[in-house]
Amino acid sequence: MRRISVVTCPRVEHGTADAQKNGGRSTGAGQAEMTIEELSARSGMTVRNIRSHRARGLLPPPEVRDRIGYYGAEHLDRLRLIQELQAEGFNLSGIKRLLEQRLGPAEQMLSFKRALGSFDTEQPQAFTREELAERFGKEIDDGDALKRVIGAGVLVPIGDDRFEAPAPSLLDAAEAVIAQGISLNRALIVFAKVQERCKSVSREFVRLFLEEIWKPFELAGYPDDRWPEVREALNQLRPLSSQALAAIYQTTMADEVDAAFGRQLERLSKGKR
Repeated sequence: MRRISVVTCPRVEHGTADAQKNGGRSTGAGQAEMTIEELSARSGMTVRNIRSHRARGLLPPPEVRDRIGYYGAEHLDRLRLIQELQAEGFNLSGIKRLLEQRLGPAEQMLSFKRALGSFDTEQPQAFTREELAERFGKEIDDGDALKRVIGAGVLVPIGDDRFEAPAPSLLDAAEAVIAQGISLNRALIVFAKVQERCKSVSREFVRLFLEEIWKPFELAGYPDDRWPEVREALNQLRPLSSQALAAIYQTTMADEVDAAFGRQLERLSKGKR
């Protein structure tokens, strides 16, 4: 973040006639160009909150020219970082401590979290109750059945009797299972069990990343030259974990099928039904 010059003369943050002639912007290259009102509009944060953050030391002072305070991209980035940290549950005191320690790790961590969002490869799809009934039959109209579908995370209510499928392929899988003659309730029970086991698997892979990659990096003091290396390791987490999980699943599924139907063959050989 580049250093912002500070002038000691009194600051006036509202526009003046001279500022209006330039649209509230400085014509100097590389200089701050937003009035506090423009910064408010760009950030979605009220002028009052911006002033409050500045008073708390969360936001650097503006660059002052002709008694007008101008803000730049650094201020907008800082406000967005504050908003993102607040969305993560940090209060202003905690945010200030993070900013005072060092911006790099906090910003990089949020960047990592945004990168994790890219793990979601499907686009959500919305359905009406009638469309769901066409796919799953009258069973879906039962209030308890619909609650179970929502509880399993297959659907999310979005209002006006409409529902969103975060992962449409999961809905497709449920439809295919039901087409085989399996009840919706039984399919949801199995889906819920699989979901719990997948959470455990995901935790193990994340724990592996934290213990083997992140902790040594943290102990080293977050060296700047290693951020790309750590980010690349995170980027590889999903494809490698998916590959390992698929390979293990195929092997264990084959073993389970062999064992289950071996028992069925044994029952047939003994004349049992």
